[in-house]
Order: sequence, then structure tokens, then C-alpha cells
Amino acid sequence: MFVLRNVGKLIFGDTSKESLVELTQGQLYLVRPLSPKGYSELIFKDAAARIRRTNQDFQYQLVIQRAYEEGEEELLDDEDGEDAEIAALGAERDEKTFLLDEGLHFRSEIREGGEKVLAWRDLSGDVGDLYEFVCDNSISSTQVETFELIAVQCQYERKHRKGHQTATVEDLAQFTFDSEQPIPSASPTHSPEALSPVNTMPPPSRNTANSALKRESTPTKSRQAPVKDNAPTAAPPVLTHPEAQSILANELAELHLFDFVSGAFILQDPSVNAVVSEVGKWQYWLQISNNDKDWLGQEVIADINPVFNFEYLSFIFNAYTPSGDAYSWLLRFKDQDTETRFQEGLMQALWEQLNEIKWNKSKEDDRDYVLEAFQDLAMEDAPEEEEVEEEEIEDDGQKSEHYDSDEDEDDVVTRDDDGNVNSQLAVGYKHDRSFVVRGSKIGVFKHTPNNNLEFSTNISKVETPNGKLFSPKKVMLHAEDTNMILQNEADPNSLYRMDLEYGKIVDEWKVHDDIPVNTFAPESKFAQMSSEQTFLGLSRNALYRIDPRLAGNKLVDSELKQYVSKNDFSAAATTEKGYIAVASNKGDIRMFDRLGINAKTHIPALGEPIIGLDVSADGRWVLATCRTYLLLIDALQKDGKNEGKLGFEKSFGKDSKPQPRRLGLTPAHVAQFQHETGAALSFTPARFNTGEGLSETSIITATGPFIVTWNMKKVLRGSKDPYSIKRYAEEVKADNFKYGSDKNVIVALPNEVNMVAKQSFKKPTRESIATPVRIGGGSFGGRRSDAGRVGTRESGRYKLGKEDVVNSPY
Repeated sequence: MFVLRNVGKLIFGDTSKESLVELTQGQLYLVRPLSPKGYSELIFKDAAARIRRTNQDFQYQLVIQRAYEEGEEELLDDEDGEDAEIAALGAERDEKTFLLDEGLHFRSEIREGGEKVLAWRDLSGDVGDLYEFVCDNSISSTQVETFELIAVQCQYERKHRKGHQTATVEDLAQFTFDSEQPIPSASPTHSPEALSPVNTMPPPSRNTANSALKRESTPTKSRQAPVKDNAPTAAPPVLTHPEAQSILANELAELHLFDFVSGAFILQDPSVNAVVSEVGKWQYWLQISNNDKDWLGQEVIADINPVFNFEYLSFIFNAYTPSGDAYSWLLRFKDQDTETRFQEGLMQALWEQLNEIKWNKSKEDDRDYVLEAFQDLAMEDAPEEEEVEEEEIEDDGQKSEHYDSDEDEDDVVTRDDDGNVNSQLAVGYKHDRSFVVRGSKIGVFKHTPNNNLEFSTNISKVETPNGKLFSPKKVMLHAEDTNMILQNEADPNSLYRMDLEYGKIVDEWKVHDDIPVNTFAPESKFAQMSSEQTFLGLSRNALYRIDPRLAGNKLVDSELKQYVSKNDFSAAATTEKGYIAVASNKGDIRMFDRLGINAKTHIPALGEPIIGLDVSADGRWVLATCRTYLLLIDALQKDGKNEGKLGFEKSFGKDSKPQPRRLGLTPAHVAQFQHETGAALSFTPARFNTGEGLSETSIITATGPFIVTWNMKKVLRGSKDPYSIKRYAEEVKADNFKYGSDKNVIVALPNEVNMVAKQSFKKPTRESIATPVRIGGGSFGGRRSDAGRVGTRESGRYKLGKEDVVNSPY
């Protein structure tokens, strides 16, 4: 007898993932006909195959779930114990999921002798690798045909974003992949060498006689549709290019286009002219053509995401159609001198477009800094040791909860009638709490020992001492996490202090009559762990200390640094010693060792506004966030008279400038992100993992529905795959690491909050980019008891009920 793990989820709901069709018994193989890794690997000896819905319209998953002999599951559970990460790895052990996309080339085959096989591409494997589900003899041909038909319908819905009911047989036929080679045997009786075409008869064509589509009767009236031949991605129509006023670069190169189907760059033209020209006031154009054909024209803007790799003599970038579709292109040059000339012309155009200043008016050191930042090179002092690679796991099932502590037994609504959504996240350092801002409410979430979030309570009204309701623009935990500082956008000259013990604002602090507060930051990296009262404030052109203990205005006049020019400050961060980094909307960064003086180091702008800033505790690394990329800067001086000093302590010498590293998604991944979401990149403020005595090992940020995390060791040694991703069905509003760990990430979606294991992040592939994960939708998965409580107080899944907070000041 065999049983399916987690069968309760199938019985007790989760309707967004209901099964459409199921084959109850078979074996799952990974077959590698062309790989030296081994011809075939048995993944699941006994398994079930099903197709299920996701919580996103027109998106479906093919799911292969392991089956256990009676008693085997309990034995494995005993071995796993209660460790959350081991349990999460168990989920990967028990289930494989695949987004039903035409890229899988999903197909079936009924062989002589009656063997019935389903097969699909392994998109994260080598060329030719296939997953094969070999059905048990108890599965009928009709069941297999039905399964394939539903798979085809699901692929049609995903591609066309509409129901399959109006599709004709011709419409669906493009998903049958009749031209594919026969499905290789999962358990060959001969070695792969013996099956070489040199030693065997030509293989028979694929048997599609029993395909479910072939058995469908053709409607008497049907619209004709061409059968797709699964051709590589074709170049889009070329935009009309404006007339050039001056030429900045004109070089010969090979032209390649990224193919979404194969995941590789395909040669389009062995010899093209790549021309960068000025076409108007601060307007620039990249045109690529040969003597007979225009290949593409693209305005030079930040969204082209330029990446230069001198090792491979390549330049990769994105170009866009008028409808916003992104295509990723690659130019390959004949030598480094040619690429260097082209890089200087393109970066001049991009820098002038962003800064509206002529390139030759900037300092030579600043120009070198800009060019270096866009090169795909490893940084100095990169650690050479190999870290242990973290194994990817499936979504760990950690759940969230929404805010209403008065929920009814069946209440799982996560959207408010007022239209407000989650907007900000503050993670506690001193106590295991996270705070999520939602309009004029703040949700409080407890971090459980098994790394989940439990909804604790709701601060239902954020209002001034005068009783005026407002939605905080920015919040910051303060004074051992007992207070929260809030900013009201309608009153830029004041801040408010909320006493978290009582859950209400108790003080209004007037900072200055004439100097507003644009943003603020803690006195030092871990100030919120202490009773420190002072903190930093920034206006557009001033940096100062705020001391709430002062009578009257709270700005400390003796520690005010005000600039005559408008620097447009936008973000600040501090080190453990209290060194200060300040960034601006112009894109430059200043480093101070204390307030009230000139900056020790000024880092020039690349062009894009900086929207977020973080600094490692020791001050070695500065992390700036721009809309389309991050910037990691090494502040340690490597030579000269100030060797060993930080840029915060001593100015960099003339020949010793900070070393920048531009962290961005590869242009191919950007194209796939935008292909899936239809939205441009827009990163949330990136952060290091943090904790007293801990080293910074990871970086976290998000764009649209994707969370992205960079591995610092991989970044520093120039690895080609330094980041991993996790996709949700909705936009990620805020994210941060749990304090004291780089293993768990807290995520705020518009209507849900979640803690996820970093191990559940995946390498960016077509499947991981296209497949959103689902979180708990307001339910912790247990049976809801009276007053909304889930489980018992001893349970790791315990959730507070109404009477648990009835005496709370919240």
C-alpha cells in the first residue's frame, strides 16, 4: 500500500492548488542521453503525477509527488525530527514541481508493448536532459491521453492569458511537439554507447497516434492557425532612428540575440556596426546595423542595463519595443582595444544622459570610476576558499497572518476595505518582533523559535497627540525596541515617538522651524539595541543630529553641516562606531567620521538617484541601491600613506580610489523578468544581513514580485551566478533579514507577511523566474479554534486568539 505525503492539504482545501487531473502510480526518472553524468537516474521509485492550479490566473504546475510504503513516511519523519530546515528539505525530497510552459516540450508516448510515458525537458539541466514519468501498468491509455490534453490546454492558457474553451484543435496542436525525437528509454537495456546511431538502425518517429488531440473530432467550423515550429526568439521590428548630431563610438562586432526557448545567445550577424550617437540635448542613441539591414535602435538610458566583460570581449544590454517588451542582445568585439573604445563612448552617453553634464567636464578619476563600475570583473581581496553550497529547497510553507485580531472562525480575508496595503517593514533587534505599516495601522508579528511569523496584535490607529490620523512615511525602531519613530509626510519639520508598550504616539518632536526632515537614521549600526536617545536627520542639503531631550527644537545646532548647493540627500547609514555614509538623488556618496565637518571621502555619481543605503558594521562595505542596480563599494584603502584606513577615517589618496562593484541582474534575466511581469526593474532598498559580532555574508533586495539575494563571497570573487531569487504572485513591498541571521528573510507583500528560509531561493532559470510561490493567505494551516486561535500554546504553530490580547494596551 502506498500513501502520499501531505495528503491533508489535498483533502482540506487549498483550492488555489486543486488538482485538475492525476495519474496515481508511476516512476520518475531523470534521463541524460548526452551527459557524462550518467544516462539515467531514478528520482522517485513510486510516485503520482498531477496537474494543479496555482493562485495566479492561467498558471498551472505539473507536480510529481513521491508515494511511500505504509510506515515508511513515519520512519522518515522520526529521522527528520522537528528541525524546520530539515523538514523543508523533506518537502524537496517528496515533490517536484514544474511550471506548465511550452518550453518544457511536454509530451506523451505509448510504446509497443503498451508502456506509457510522459516526458518533458529539464530546463535547468544540460541540452537533451529529460524528466520521464513511466506510468504503472494499471494506468490506462485513456488516462494518459486525458492527462496530455489537459496539459496542452494549460499551456495554451498560460501563453494566451485566456481560457482554452474557445481554442480550436489547430490552436492546441502547437503544444503537441510532434517533431521531437522519440522519448529515450528511461532504463536502457544497453549502454548509451551501444545505442550510438553508428551502431543502430535509425530510430522510429515519435508515436503520436494515441495522442489525446488526435482523438478529438475536428470542429466543422474552425479558424485556421499556424502550427508553431518552436523557432528561436526572433528580433523585433526596428525603431526609426533619429538623425545623429555627433558620433561618440562606431565599432565592428558580432551580434547575438538571447533566445528565451534555449536560454542561450544565438548569432544573428557576424559583422555589424555598433554606433553610439548624440541625437538631441542630453539624448543619445545606439544603432546596430550592417550595409544591408538595420538590426536595432535603442535610446541610451539606464534601463539598457549595460554589462561589459573584457575576458569574453562582450557587451550585453537590453533593448525595448514600444510596448515595453525587453530583448537581451550581445555584442562581441575582436579585441580589448575595440571594446574599450566602444565602452568609453557608450558610458559617456549614459553618464551625460543621467547627469546632464558633459563627460569631459568631469574629473579623470571620476570617469575611471564610472567605467570600472560597469565592468564585469572580480574585486580585489576576494576570498579564494570555496564556501559550502547551500542546497535549494522547495517553498518551506512558512505562513503569514493578517492584522485583525477579532477575526471570525472562517475569516481568512487579507485585504482591507480602505484599499491600504503593506508598505514598510521594521525588524526588531532587541526583541523577536517585526512591525509592518499598512496605511494608518501597524501589524505586530512575533518570530517563533521554528522561524515562522505569528500575528501578535494590531496597532489600529496611528494618530498625532491631537488625534489626527496619518499614514507614516518612514518608521524606525528606537531605544531597545521600546519606541518607534514615525514621520508624517504632511508635517516635514516634526517627528513622532510611539510607545510600543501602549501602542500609541506619546510625543511630537519639532526638529527645526526652517530645516525639514527628509529622512533619518540611527546614531550607530546597533543603536536600537541600546538606550541611545539621539539619532541622525537629513534634509535635502543638511546633515544634523536630533536629540529628543532638548527643550524646544530638537536639532543640535553645533552638529549641523549645511551645504549652500542643493545636494539632494536621499539616504543615510551608520557603522557600529558611528561613522556616517550619506547618499543623494544625484547618485554620489559622502563618508564622514563624525557630524559637523566636511566629508572625508566623496564618491562620484554613476548617474541614477540612490534610493537606499547600508553599511557593514565595520565600515568596510558600502551598499547603495539605485532603481536598476546596486553598488557595492570597498571603503578600505589598500595602499598609500593611509593604507589600512577606511574612507570614513581618512581621505583616499589621488591614486587610491574606492573600488566599486555594480551588482545587477544579467540582461538576459532582466529580459525574462520583464517578459513575465511587464514591469521595469525597480529595486527596494538593499540591506546586508546584520547582527552584533556577525560578518555580512548576504545582500537582500526585491523588484516587483521577485526577491533577490546576493552571496557576498561569490560577488567578491566574480562568480557568474552570485544571486538567487524567489518569485511571488504579488509585488514585494518590503524585505529584510531576520536580525542575527542570514538564513531567514522577512517579506511583506501587499496583503501578507511571511518569513522564508533563504535556502528556498533558487538559481534564476526560466522555470524559477516564471513560477510564483504561494504563501499562506492568512491561514496558519491548522484547524481554527474559538476566538481565532490556532493550536495550543506549546505548539510551534500557535496563533493568538481574541482573549489572548483582551488585556493588552493595543
